[in-house]
Amino acid sequence: MFPVLGQNHVLVETESFEDKGGWVIDQQSFVVMNSAYIMAHGMGRPVKNAATSVQFPKTGKYHLWVRTKDWAPFPKGPGKFQVIIDGKSTGQTFGESGADGWKWYDGGVVDIKNATTKLALKDLTGFNGRCDALLFTDDLKFTPPNELEALTAFRRKLLNLTDKPQDAGRYDLVVVGGGIAGTCAAISAARMGLTVALIQDRPVLGGNNSSEVRVHLMGDVDKNHYPKLGRIVREMDNGDPGNGNPDAKEYGDARKISIVKAEKNLSLFLNTHVFKVEKENDIITAVVGRDIATNQERRFSGSFFSDCTGDGTVGFLAGAEFRMGRESKAETGESLAAEKSDDFTLGTSNLWASVDRDTVSSFPETPWAMQFSDEYHIDEPKSDWQWETGFGNFNTITQAEQIRDHNLRAIYGNWSYLKKNKAAKYGKKELAWVAYIGGKRESRRLIGDYVLNQMDIQEGKFYPDGSVTATWTIDLHFPDAKNSQYFEGQEFFAGTKHIKVAPYTIPYRCLYSKNIRNLFMAGRNISTTHVAFGSTRVMRTCGMMGEVVGFASYLAAKYKTSPRGVYQDHLPELTGILKGETLAPQP
Repeated sequence: MFPVLGQNHVLVETESFEDKGGWVIDQQSFVVMNSAYIMAHGMGRPVKNAATSVQFPKTGKYHLWVRTKDWAPFPKGPGKFQVIIDGKSTGQTFGESGADGWKWYDGGVVDIKNATTKLALKDLTGFNGRCDALLFTDDLKFTPPNELEALTAFRRKLLNLTDKPQDAGRYDLVVVGGGIAGTCAAISAARMGLTVALIQDRPVLGGNNSSEVRVHLMGDVDKNHYPKLGRIVREMDNGDPGNGNPDAKEYGDARKISIVKAEKNLSLFLNTHVFKVEKENDIITAVVGRDIATNQERRFSGSFFSDCTGDGTVGFLAGAEFRMGRESKAETGESLAAEKSDDFTLGTSNLWASVDRDTVSSFPETPWAMQFSDEYHIDEPKSDWQWETGFGNFNTITQAEQIRDHNLRAIYGNWSYLKKNKAAKYGKKELAWVAYIGGKRESRRLIGDYVLNQMDIQEGKFYPDGSVTATWTIDLHFPDAKNSQYFEGQEFFAGTKHIKVAPYTIPYRCLYSKNIRNLFMAGRNISTTHVAFGSTRVMRTCGMMGEVVGFASYLAAKYKTSPRGVYQDHLPELTGILKGETLAPQP
């Protein structure tokens, strides 16, 4: 590894370590850090060292700085690790400062004896120690910047990230977000003959249905008014392994990628986080993404863009109108709406599972985790959807790391209690898998030409531009009452009331932005109220939205019009495609 050198600085971004060992890359907080980092996710067992080789401009004494945090400072967390230089520890332990903010920690003066030096991070606990970057400077009095704007500029300079990223090409449609919605949108458009870029910020496709999150697909595809819809969703569907299945293969990561790679018109870009949008007036011209491991930046230009990020990231960056939180009854007229509008959102889940072993095993004490008792604990060998944090206590976008960490403190604290206090039942069980990527339900909803509401759903309204047929209940989560009793303000367990709906159609006008002229959206960030979102958000339904976006983008390109123009001038042709009456372009 050869980091780009500043005047007297050697910056090593840990996500670009050549050998991650047992550490994993986490980019969920890129929106607030402008960087990814690596984390020792060992579920209580120390992981293998992350290691790399670094070229120094000269040997001699350098001041080492380590950018990290104590993720569970109650009063001190378990995320302890050491820095190893050419096989020898610097002697300091990081990650147990008692301070929960990311900052540079003084690693002291080290003697670099070899121009090519081997670095390693040694995890001491397996409990999610994390490191963002290492800085070596031969200016022994230098202190690196920690304020975000200055730090970002400092990083960009030392990483030699210019204002001209690598050109990734021009496409008819650029899809950002490789969950079920985005993957289906990309395949649909590609099969209609468009050139498509599919950009995903993780190494796998499927989003919440990937092996990293492990949520099963819900919503029916066989109740559609339109026979063309749901076919690509079925290709993506790996059956129903349930939520949090300990077997990663049950979620079909490799198969999803192979389906995408088989499409000749589709270019796939994994591990790429889109953080910048270029536009002219109300038209997006390009997006810029950064590789979460190498930090290489690429620019994707296109005629049309589809925001399938879930968080509405592209729309937000482009200035699209959006809503986050709950509307009031007075605003929407919905009986299920809140009395007053607020910031309440459905939460994020980190699922987990244990497996049976032949021998008894122990689990470490977790004084830094949430504490359970005989009076209140969760007596389960695996999680389901109820393990959920958010509910307006945390911002699901800007506090994604804190939400995940709160979930981990609940999971590990409860498991430690079960292992110690219910040994007859749990002695031979072992944690097999804990998600470190959060499965989000709700964040931004981008506003389209129509905002779907509760009445549309319950009355089964069929608008002329009705497209996807949705079947899931209005499923709005809230903190479980008993969990609130014991963890008021820190809830991590949810309840719900399923309000049945008749199959209803989602208008096409909910699938494009009201004020950004060439922006489609599909997935949980489409144009609905909070109440309606409780039904539209499930993944088979979101996948069919993606299929519609693919068809509509074909028509927009064919007639050189906008997503709105398709609705205004070419709706019969879109409906014809959905009915299977119009042939797709032939190769």
